[in-house]
Amino acid sequence: MVRSKLLRRDVQPLRAVAERSWEIAPRHAAPRARAVYLPGQLERVTGCPFQTWHPRREMESGEVVEHDPTVAHLIRDAVLLDGAVYKGWAADHLHPRLRSRFDVRIDQEVDRGALFCSQPGNKWFGNWLMDDCPTYLLAAEEGQPVATAQPEEPHTAAYERRLGMSPQRHAATLFRELVVFDDRTQNRSKHGRCREIRAKLLGPHEPSQHAGVFILRGRSGARRVLVNEMELAERLRERRGFRVIDPMQLEVDQIIAACAGARVVVGVEGSGLIHGLQLLDRGGALVALQPPHRFVCVYKDLTDRDDQIFAFVVGSREGEDFRIDPEELERTLDLLPKPT
Repeated sequence: MVRSKLLRRDVQPLRAVAERSWEIAPRHAAPRARAVYLPGQLERVTGCPFQTWHPRREMESGEVVEHDPTVAHLIRDAVLLDGAVYKGWAADHLHPRLRSRFDVRIDQEVDRGALFCSQPGNKWFGNWLMDDCPTYLLAAEEGQPVATAQPEEPHTAAYERRLGMSPQRHAATLFRELVVFDDRTQNRSKHGRCREIRAKLLGPHEPSQHAGVFILRGRSGARRVLVNEMELAERLRERRGFRVIDPMQLEVDQIIAACAGARVVVGVEGSGLIHGLQLLDRGGALVALQPPHRFVCVYKDLTDRDDQIFAFVVGSREGEDFRIDPEELERTLDLLPKPT
C-alpha cells in the first residue's frame, strides 16, 4: 500500500501475480431471450445505476452473448488484511476498511485457503447468494473456503447451514497458498452449481406448484420505495392466489417454504428477489417492479442462464419513490406463458 502511494504505481489485480492459473469451465455462447413487457415501458427508463447505456438491448435481445470461462488462480504468500488481499503490487479490495489504516498486524498464518467471497457479495446479500455461494462449491474443492470478516446479513448463517457451508472468516491472515476465482459469469458451470444449490435448499422432494409469490421490500436496503406495494401484493393475493411474504420478518425455512413451487416471483428489483428466484424452476418467471430512475438488468442474466422468463414493469416516479400501475402489472402477468 505504501509503495503504491509513494511511487505512484498502479495496483494490479491479484490474477496478474498468480503463480499458476487454470480453467475450470470453458467460455460458451448462448442466445439472450427477449424480456416480457408491455409497449412503452422502456421509454420510461431514465437511469441505470450499473451501466452507462440504455437497457433496451438487453430487454429486446436476439443477440448471442459470450459467457466468460471460470478460472482459478494460485497466489503464494498473499495477505488478507481488513477486507483486501495483497500480494506485491497487486490487490483485490473486497469490503471497506473496518480497522485503523495503521493497524497492519497479521494475526495468523494459514497453509492454504480458497477465497470465495467477492466485493459485490460483501456489499449486497443478493450477490452473496447468487454469486459467492456458487463459488463456495469451487473453493471447497481447492482447500478450506475462506472469506473476509465483516458483519453478516441476517439470513447468511441460516443459508450456510442449509447449504452445508462452513467457511472460515479472516481479518488479518497470511496465506502461504491462496486460490482465487474469476467466476462472475453465467456459463454452464455456474448454471449447474446454482441448480445444485436449489436442490439442497428444496430437499429430496420437488414442491407442489402454486401461482406465485410477492416478495415485499418495504424500506429495507438502498432506498427504492414502492408507495403502493401493499396494494399490489393484496391485489395479487386476492385475484390470483399469490403468497405474500416479507423476508425481513421471516426465518429462512419459512421463506423457502413460501417460495418453493412458485410459478412466478414478483417484487421490487433488489436483493430480496433472490430468495424466490433461486428456487424458481425452469420455465418459471420473475417479474421485477422497476423504478424509472433505477432500472437494473442483473437478474435477467440469471433467468437467461436458467431457461426462465424475465418480465418487468416500470413505474412512475413520485419524489424519491415510485408507483406501479396495478392494471399494468396484471396485464404483464397475462403476457406470461400459461402453465402446462
